[in-house]
Parts: sequence; structure tokens; C-alpha cells
Amino acid sequence: MSAGRTIPIQVVGGKPDAQTLAQLDRRWRPRYLLRAPHRLGFFLAMVVLLAASAWWALVQLDRVSGWLGLPLVLPPSLVHAAVMVFGFMPLFFSGFMFTAGPKWLQVPQPRSARLLLPLLLQTLGWLLWLAGGHLHAGVALAGVALATLGWAMVAALFWSLLWRSQAEDPVHARALGVALLVGGLSLAGVALGVALEAPVVARACVLTGLWGCVVVVFVTVAHRMVPFLSSDTLPLIAAWRSLGVLWLMLGAAVLEAAAIWVEFDGPLPGSIAAWWMLLRGSLELVVGTVLLWLALRWGRGQSRKNRQMVMLHLGFVWLGLSMLLAGLSQWLGLWQGAPVMGLGALHALTMGCLASLMLTMVTRVSCAHSGRATQADRITWPLLWFLQLATLLRIAAAWPSGISAYLLVLAAWLWLALMAVWALRLAPWYGRMRSDGRPG
Repeated sequence: MSAGRTIPIQVVGGKPDAQTLAQLDRRWRPRYLLRAPHRLGFFLAMVVLLAASAWWALVQLDRVSGWLGLPLVLPPSLVHAAVMVFGFMPLFFSGFMFTAGPKWLQVPQPRSARLLLPLLLQTLGWLLWLAGGHLHAGVALAGVALATLGWAMVAALFWSLLWRSQAEDPVHARALGVALLVGGLSLAGVALGVALEAPVVARACVLTGLWGCVVVVFVTVAHRMVPFLSSDTLPLIAAWRSLGVLWLMLGAAVLEAAAIWVEFDGPLPGSIAAWWMLLRGSLELVVGTVLLWLALRWGRGQSRKNRQMVMLHLGFVWLGLSMLLAGLSQWLGLWQGAPVMGLGALHALTMGCLASLMLTMVTRVSCAHSGRATQADRITWPLLWFLQLATLLRIAAAWPSGISAYLLVLAAWLWLALMAVWALRLAPWYGRMRSDGRPG
């Protein structure tokens, strides 16, 4: 059976014919990864996600025990930040954008084979990056260069869809296109920082990519998809559809990305630093309050039986909380002389918000495109709550104390465990035929 062939389905009473389903090839085959863009993108994302998570868990274990004696060529925090922002997330994005994006833009879907080379370049690049962090800076630089090339190829392909589109409402797709450009430039900046032995530059570029690309993609997709997944009777769905909500979230991302470069050379001089922390903290508190209010009002009218919507709702609660924590960090910094709990706010965003949304959206797309029910089940649902525990542990570890390092170890190993369960459950689906025999 070829990867592009689909067995004709005989439908009886609204269900596929049992005899036809019995003829489906149930084996896992690499060529089936090319049957749809999400299959290839999601599978390779899982590979990088597991590699990055296992590596970070071992680094943290070695940090407190010294058992492994890992050599350090690049700062582990930089290696970790880059792969968590630019590694698996863009691979997930590619799978989604070339599955849903053509529908948004009303253009033909590109063949999955066109994604094979750029996504393989990114995957290989990030595996080299992890190894190079301990072996040689040249290996790491080669890895990030391959990843940048793969990213550029994906961005060019997506923009080719944008240019051909005649859709009446391309706002969301254009936001994704701009995010890809920002992410590509930021990733190139990481490569430049490594080449010049300037980790401060590389770190600033990582954070720029986080806010200017990853956050933008998540909030844009959510703004487009939440009304589709929600009932029109739910409170504030009409308000959520407003582009004003999208501009608020994108504006917050722009604020945080700009702040990275305002503070690039360290604390601002004299009284300017205090005024800046007051201004930035106030803006973050206002945005966080509005986002948290929207999330709580939205969630108030939802059925708790719809676990998928609860998962989405929880991700947006964390988005508001992360902005509130960031604002409080700035305000407390007025008394401390520098912001405090910055890493706590950062991980409230990355683990609490983005990882929760990732778990929800990737699971839903994977279920829907494999012929399975899209509701959160007895495996996905507990994983969500273990993720919340890992997030709380990581935020607690950001507060300086005698047990911070041990809390970080617990958070890292819990993250690895839950992501391993999630990946090992979903990854086999991508290399098998749909359970209903349909294309995709």
C-alpha cells in the first residue's frame, strides 16, 4: 500500500464498513508520516521534545549530585532556553500551519514531502545543538545553523501560501507569517551570539523569539480556534472574537520583546531604572488583570464535563497569571534594586500557559486526524494536572532558597516523565493509517 493511497470506505448507517476497516494496514510505517503535514511535524517535534527534556533532567541531576561529570562548553541555561523555544515548538507549528493554514487562506495544501527536508534539518540541528553544548561550540553552531536554514525554508513556504491567497480575512495567517520572520531573525541572532562567544546576545535573541514568535503563534491560533471550539452561548465568546482581544495579546508580546532590548546592557542608570520598572510593571499588571478577567469570565459559563475546553481555559489563566507575576516582579524590584522572580513569571508563561495549550491543541489535532474522539481521555487529563504540578515546582524553584536546586530537579524529572508518556502515546499514531481509513 503506497503512502498516498486510500482504501475506499463503504459507509453503512453513518459508519465505515467493517470489512473495509479490517483490510487497513495497521502497521507503523515511516512513509505514512508523509500522508499529512501534521504527521511529520508532530512526530519530529516529539523526538526533539523528548531529547531536550531528557538532557535537561540529566543536567539538573548532575548539578546537585555530580554523578555524571558532564563537561560544559556552552552555558546549560542558554542551551536549554534555545531548544525549548526554537526546537520542538516550531515543528509542532509547521504541522499545524500547513494543515489548518491552507484552509484559512483558501489555497491548496502543499504536499507533505515539501516539508521533509526543512523539518529534518531542524531536527538534526537541535540534536547537534544539545550534543555541542558539551562537546564543542562548533558542533553547537553547526546545529543552530542547520535549524536556521530549515526554519527559513518553512517560512518561505508559508509566505508563498500567503501571497497566493485571496481569502477575505487573512489577519491570523499574516500574524503567523510575521511571527515566522521574527523567529527566523531571532534564531539567526542566536547563531551569531554563539559564533561571537556572546551568550548575552544569544539569550536576548532567544527571549525575543519566545515573545515575538512562539507567544504570537499561540495566541493567534487560540484567538482563531477558541470560538470555533466553544459554544456561541458561552459568556464573552462574542467579545473573544473581537480583534481587540487579539491586539491586546499581541501588544503584550511586543511590550515584552521590546523590554528585552531596553534592558540589554543591564539595569538602566540612576532613577531611570526605577521609573522603567514602575512603568513596565504597571503595564504588565494591567494586561495581566484584563487577560485573567477574560479567562475567568470565559471559563465561568463552561461545562466542566468538556475537559478539552477546561484545558484551553487553564492555559489562558496561566497567561494572565504570568503577566501578573512579571508585573509584581518589577514592582518588588523597586525595593530590591532589581526585578525578582523573573524566572518564575517566565515559567508560568512557558510551562503553565504554552505547555498546557500545546498539550491541548496537539492532542486534539492528533485525535481528530487519526479518526479518534477529540475529548480529553483518561491519559491526557491526568497529564494536564501533572503538568500543573511541574509548573508550580518550577516557579517555587525560582525563589532563592536552600532547596531551590532540588525543586528544579523534581520539576525537570516530572516534566520528562509526563512528556514521555504523552509522546509515546501519540507518536505511534503518526506512522499508522487512520483508524477510519480516511485520508490525512
